[in-house]
Amino acid sequence: MQDDDLTRDIAEVPAVELINTVAIHLLSAAAVKLGLGDGPDSATEVDLDEARKLINALAGLVTAAAPEIGGIHATPLRDGLRSVQLAFREASTIADAPGKGPGERFTGPVT
Repeated sequence: MQDDDLTRDIAEVPAVELINTVAIHLLSAAAVKLGLGDGPDSATEVDLDEARKLINALAGLVTAAAPEIGGIHATPLRDGLRSVQLAFREASTIADAPGKGPGERFTGPVT
């Protein structure tokens, strides 16, 4: 496949699909870094610092994109985001203050 083919392909993909794809990748990566992966070594893949970064990026993307992509697409992304935010709280031995957890500057406190 030539570079021109790749450029044409990406040009044909709707923005909502690109946003959803990026969000799902961030969500999946955050889940893996929280030890929620499917593999037998998932517990050894825990890295809360990396998970925090991914959740922050996901929260920023979902919050900024929600008005553009509409509720039908934003709602499941928000649900997934909330799930990894709660999983982070459970996995962390040091509790963040309300509103200071990963992504909460974008979403508000998650309980």
